[in-house]
Amino acid sequence: MGNKNSEEKIDFEQALAELEKIVKQLENGSLPLEQSLALFERGVKLARQCREKLQAAELKINKLIEEREGELNEEPFSEEPD
Repeated sequence: MGNKNSEEKIDFEQALAELEKIVKQLENGSLPLEQSLALFERGVKLARQCREKLQAAELKINKLIEEREGELNEEPFSEEPD
């Protein structure tokens, strides 16, 4: 949890699963203060990492619309459904 290896980049799903576990542990409220602070710090790092991965994915996700001439145009990703 607090070692240097825990700060290595893990994939999104692993980071999210660990973050969910941390949230449950913190919500339980039975941990000592120091352990809660360490988990909170790890959770912030994981949340930041997840956000960065989502932002990178959003940049990659572009709708490609084929025009009449067969050319492909990129259209920015929209969070709202069409």
